[in-house]
Amino acid sequence: MYNCKILLAEDDEIMRITLSDRLRKNGWLVDEACDGREALTLLKKNSYNLLISDIRMPHIGGEDLLAEVLLHAPSTDVIFMTAYGSVEDAVQCLKKGAADYLLKPFDMDDLVIRVKRLIENQAIKVRCASLEQCCRQSQKPLIGSSPPIRALLHLIAQVAPSDATVLITGESGTGKELVASAIHYSSPRAQGPFVRVNCAAIPEGLMESELFGHEKGAFTGADTRKIGRFEMATNGTILLDEIGELPLHLQAKLLRVLQEREIERVGGGSTIRIDVRVLCATAKKLLTEVREGRFREDLYYRLQVIPIAVPPLRERKEDIPELCDLFFKEFDKSHSRTQTLSPAALKILMAYDYPGNVRELRNIIERVTVLNPSTVVEPWLLPADLAKGSHENEDHGPLPMKLADAIAAAERSCIMRALEQTGGKKSEAAQLLGICRKNLWEKMKTHRIED
Repeated sequence: MYNCKILLAEDDEIMRITLSDRLRKNGWLVDEACDGREALTLLKKNSYNLLISDIRMPHIGGEDLLAEVLLHAPSTDVIFMTAYGSVEDAVQCLKKGAADYLLKPFDMDDLVIRVKRLIENQAIKVRCASLEQCCRQSQKPLIGSSPPIRALLHLIAQVAPSDATVLITGESGTGKELVASAIHYSSPRAQGPFVRVNCAAIPEGLMESELFGHEKGAFTGADTRKIGRFEMATNGTILLDEIGELPLHLQAKLLRVLQEREIERVGGGSTIRIDVRVLCATAKKLLTEVREGRFREDLYYRLQVIPIAVPPLRERKEDIPELCDLFFKEFDKSHSRTQTLSPAALKILMAYDYPGNVRELRNIIERVTVLNPSTVVEPWLLPADLAKGSHENEDHGPLPMKLADAIAAAERSCIMRALEQTGGKKSEAAQLLGICRKNLWEKMKTHRIED
């Protein structure tokens, strides 16, 4: 059950003790208030999932209490308890934002059922918020059957069932975020939220509030209480991407979070217990950052519980054909056709070293699917620097033929392919090649291509 903290406001002492005991039997944390003023003081000081209150309380109650809750603790749901004579007041409170009401006297089991339903709804809202955050990055598999990828998948399978902190390292574009996603969705926390935080993309002045949240009035512009990413990830996983960009003063606070499993909102005076698995990723050499004083040594070793190094694409080139097939399927949907690589084009792709790794390969495939008028990707459709890079790795012997002969051979091959695709229909082949039918006929005669 979702970790829950409840504030119970009831001026009848016997009723308050009875309700409090029953709620605590379900494992929920319960604070008590004997009047509306005390309830409001506790709401401003602490964070609660639910407020259960008699609708008519001393000092402040009903709609006035609800208005204060909505102002100071908008994420706290309110259940009012009401006698028969004040049902109309309870209905008005429902219209203005209360979650539910109970008519006294009520069955304790009914109260427990309603509390459980609201807690489950809150968990769903948190999960939806995390899904909205990463909806453009849906869960994708790690593609490949090379030895480095098989070793990586085996390590993920070993790591996933635990709650240990994992540090994922690798060059930019290798798929560190996919590794983190695979760990989360293979773990017992798979049904919980998976919250991603890019430490390099958040301004330093907002980072603490983004991670840990803030209280109303904590700084200029903090008009309401805000839940941080760590609280959003309760019962799930948080990925701190580009952890090497985290400012030094926040590194100390992160270290405390990892050790104590509790956070403090900016401007808050109380600690909040969290149940979150922490994954970190970086393209930086953190040990070098430690030596140069830009990263805390104690935090580095705290993150290094389980290190996972993601191999660059140049070390697993056997996976390039599989990756190309995956990307073609992804991009062909928008072009309503199926494309493939010619053997020559695949040879060039296999020879390239990909400083941008899998992300660079994906961009190359996206480019050729847009520019290719045919269903087969030929070498001349690939970026020029790719062919240059592959030729630089070749043995520079004598040229196999003169330039004019090479151009003629390429032109003949292109014409033959166009004719094959159009079933020998010259008009369609000429249109595909971007020339007139007469020009095609002349070239066929020159290259001795029969009808």
